[in-house]
Amino acid sequence: MKADLHVHSRFSTRPSLWVLQKLGCPESFTDPRHLYQTAKERGMALVTITDHNTIAGALEIAHLPDAFVSEEVTTYFPEDGCKVHVLAYRITEKQHEEVQRVRENIFDLVALLNQERILHAMAHPLCSVNAPLTLDHLEKSLLLFKNFELNGARDDRLNQLLIGLLSSLTRKEMERLADKQEIEPPFPEPWSKNVVGGSDDHSSLNIARTHTEVKGARNLGDFLAGIADHRAHVSGRASTPETFAHNLYGIAYQFYRDRVELDRYVHREILLQFFERVLRGRQQPETGVLRRIYTFWNHRKLSKAKQDGTAHRLHQLFRVVSHDHIWHDPDLMAIVRNGNGHPAATEGKWFDFVNTVTNRILLQFGNRIFDHLAGGNVFDLFHCIGSACALYSLLAPYFVSYSLFTQDRRSAQEIARSFALGLGPPNRGGRTPHVVHFTDTFHEVNGVALTLRQQLQAALERGKNLTVVTCDPSEKAAPEGVRNFRPVGSYLLPEYPELKLCYPPFLEILRYCYEVGCTHVHSATPGPVGLAALAISLILKVPCSGTYHTALPQYARYLTGDGLIEELMWKYVIWYYGRMDFILVPSLSTGRELVERGIDPAKVRQYPRGIDVEAFHPAKRSRILEYRLGLRGRFRLLYVGRVSKEKNLELLVRVFKRLIHSMPEVTLIVVGDGPYLAEMKEALEGTPAVFTGYVYGEDLAAIYAACDLFVFPSTTDTFGNVVLEAQASGLPVIVTDSGGPQENVLPDETGMVVPAGDEEALLAAIQKLASDRAALKAMGTRARRYVEGRSFGRCFEETWRLYQGEEAAVAS
Repeated sequence: MKADLHVHSRFSTRPSLWVLQKLGCPESFTDPRHLYQTAKERGMALVTITDHNTIAGALEIAHLPDAFVSEEVTTYFPEDGCKVHVLAYRITEKQHEEVQRVRENIFDLVALLNQERILHAMAHPLCSVNAPLTLDHLEKSLLLFKNFELNGARDDRLNQLLIGLLSSLTRKEMERLADKQEIEPPFPEPWSKNVVGGSDDHSSLNIARTHTEVKGARNLGDFLAGIADHRAHVSGRASTPETFAHNLYGIAYQFYRDRVELDRYVHREILLQFFERVLRGRQQPETGVLRRIYTFWNHRKLSKAKQDGTAHRLHQLFRVVSHDHIWHDPDLMAIVRNGNGHPAATEGKWFDFVNTVTNRILLQFGNRIFDHLAGGNVFDLFHCIGSACALYSLLAPYFVSYSLFTQDRRSAQEIARSFALGLGPPNRGGRTPHVVHFTDTFHEVNGVALTLRQQLQAALERGKNLTVVTCDPSEKAAPEGVRNFRPVGSYLLPEYPELKLCYPPFLEILRYCYEVGCTHVHSATPGPVGLAALAISLILKVPCSGTYHTALPQYARYLTGDGLIEELMWKYVIWYYGRMDFILVPSLSTGRELVERGIDPAKVRQYPRGIDVEAFHPAKRSRILEYRLGLRGRFRLLYVGRVSKEKNLELLVRVFKRLIHSMPEVTLIVVGDGPYLAEMKEALEGTPAVFTGYVYGEDLAAIYAACDLFVFPSTTDTFGNVVLEAQASGLPVIVTDSGGPQENVLPDETGMVVPAGDEEALLAAIQKLASDRAALKAMGTRARRYVEGRSFGRCFEETWRLYQGEEAAVAS
């Protein structure tokens, strides 16, 4: 015989989930007769309802064949008020009244249940309800209860852990616990435990997903005796965060359906018909000519709204986009027309539906936000941001479920460690953390992407658990250690065409981070992917850190010429990084700037950065390159980087034009590409300037080694990889006193630091170094020696220890 021993009806009045309290709806309100019928349809020989502290629902079906009265009792440990739930089976109305009288004290309740010979079990025994379930509570529970529930609504790791814990108990262990807790077990052989299974269903979508079987039982008495005699077997499927969220959506829909009487409109709307199938479990297809007419009429109306673009508010967009998605998806339309079979088949469909619809809505809001930002439409910008944030309230059930299941996993790890069950301690402190590194840029050619690729390679070589998450619309194969998600859409920055801001599929990334057991989130950039990183860290309750690579506010000012946009960007940057547990900065000046703008100085950590000192080396000098670029006999002045105005290249143009009048043998080599390239070429037309475009790998290393002096006039860079690459190649460097690059130079030893924006000072520095070849060569030798101590591998190890230190701090 089979029975689902944990299911709730509309009479269950004590919400066990805070999200339902926030929504203002009870945890379940399904008609008991519907529950009975559903359980029978799913093969249950016996049916009961275990509502919280009431038997009203169970009494409604008590007269039906094979039904019996049970309840879920809320009780407390008197010493600290820790709440637990106890399932009491086959009780009478009088017994229910006695149970309610004594239930405030768990010891009194257990004594009454044993006195009345009521079969009972501790529900979801490893899950905290109102306060953390401590080892002390668990030890007392093992002494008080003979039967424990394997719960079908929570993470199956807890069920497997419970099975392992119960099977490991011995006479000696139980005697030790009895002495420690001063509790005498009220039953023989307390080391021998029984398990029962219950779906803990609150929505009628997962009745009998987990249930109890007793083979050979002929009636209810045999069934309950089989549990007591250790003959019960738990069957069913494990729950997932998707299952739990599906239940929450079902509860919310069923509640509001009844409150606003949506049943009057179901036959008119495809969207509501879809909800009836996947959130209410209704299988009977709607029929009739009138229904088809209403459906077609609404389809025409919503299709017109989509074409006209008249849906601007969130609820309007949701309705239009949802309808369009269902109408054009054959699988979803089949559910609308024919029903969906078992609800287990729909939780995945529901996930895909919510993911697709919210992604499409986010794309529209995201594009509007960036359009308003580019146009300086501040008021419209804030309205769009508010709507986009409201969109994520639609995803709240998934946020709650993933957060809850993550908490369950941690509880399982803590309990396993306490009882030495071999599941291992949490990934904290002593173990290498699993860092998931989020980035908006990985395959592109820029300093951030280059650093990430080097970090990933260093992690693979050293066995560190690092995964890079990015969004790239191209078909490039993701290398080992990279998880690329196809973006929902992208926004092309007019002043930065080589960099697209891609909108990430948030739910897919959240699910991935949960499944891989992410223990630390790190964000490389504060773009859309970085926002996803911050949200996921909050949902999964893992530490979150970020790297401030790029001076975004200054870039915004250069690219737009608008001081207001720069200030808005500063507010965003401080808001974003202010929510991090710690912030990695590549230079002291960058850290000071963040602190001056309002970041807590305790969060700022300077991290070491290095380069591949073997890839960039003076030995890479090539005479072939000299002939190819026409450099033979010339003094070679080099710039490598993005060719854009924010790099202060207009200053370099003016300086070079003046320089060649006094030193005609000087050639300027510009390596890179960008929006200023065409203008720079025109400005230097007729001068000995060479533009190579993007150059990579060995060719880039050869260009470095073939030159004489590196100049980098930027005032906005937070670090400047190219400054180290040049020195590793044996080149002295000239940088400004603004930004991070100045900290990568030993002034007057490996290069020179000049005042930012000072044309005379930059010209004088180049002339001084170019006119003294012996001093220049000696400076280049010292530059190489200085950089040799900054190998990328060594710097990576130091940075990784920051993650481990943070994990240890969180654990303590």
